Amino acid sequence: MRRRTIAPPAFAPTAAVALAAAAAFAIAGPLAAQDGYAWENATELSFVSTGGNASSSSLGLKASLTGTDEQNTFKVEVGGIRSETDVTTRVATGTPASFTVSETTDAQLTAENYFLRGRYDRDFAEAFAFAGAGWDRNTFAGIQNRFAIVAGFGRTLIDAGESGRLKIDLGATYTIQKDVDPEPGADDAFGGLRMTVDATRRVSESADYSSQLAVDENLEDTEDVRADWINSLTLAINQRLAFKTSLQILYDHLPSNLRVPLFDGGGTPTGTDVLTPGDKVDHIVTLTLVIKL
Repeated sequence: MRRRTIAPPAFAPTAAVALAAAAAFAIAGPLAAQDGYAWENATELSFVSTGGNASSSSLGLKASLTGTDEQNTFKVEVGGIRSETDVTTRVATGTPASFTVSETTDAQLTAENYFLRGRYDRDFAEAFAFAGAGWDRNTFAGIQNRFAIVAGFGRTLIDAGESGRLKIDLGATYTIQKDVDPEPGADDAFGGLRMTVDATRRVSESADYSSQLAVDENLEDTEDVRADWINSLTLAINQRLAFKTSLQILYDHLPSNLRVPLFDGGGTPTGTDVLTPGDKVDHIVTLTLVIKL
């Protein structure tokens, strides 16, 4: 006889994502009503689910709203990735000839990464000024909440219309970072510099390549360098739908601490946790369906 117990599913958007989405559309709504702006919305969706002896689910969502006129560009983005795995524990009770198997399945969160950001650009001849703000959370990298504001200037080096574009900018930043397990006495607010390189290129009539690299330098601790590099290839199906594959590489020279259990030399748990730096490099590969409205 087999008895099975399954924990209630926990795969649901968190309050932080719902609040971030509400804030994004609260900001974008009044702006969308302004005359002279051309607005474009793009939503990226990805979902993977497995079942049976091994069960897992992964959901990815990204929505962006961009408004442009002759001199101004405003963009709001909100999104996240969340993955869960069902871990099944089986226990047999009885004798080898007659036994009962009990199963207990618990859903465990294995990845969680959310963000919300906005940016405003204004063109001046061949250069542009910009300002922006953002929030992100990556608990598996040790980051509970990170808020940042940035302002600076940039230049469009290449502008070939739909064929391609190359832009570079440099801005001053102010960051407030709250870690899941912060070091005692650590400074969670600091000023810095951010350099961004944004490139796009038309590969064929239906395919476009894009690359965005952002490098952040903490001016209070120059060893604290972070980078976010996204490379994407988009294949258009029609004017409204497209497939998009992306590789995102996240680098942190001084990664946040992670809490791990401590064992003694004989492999026995001590009941104590210690803090250790996480990996310096994370990567995220996504295959999404893009819906343009």
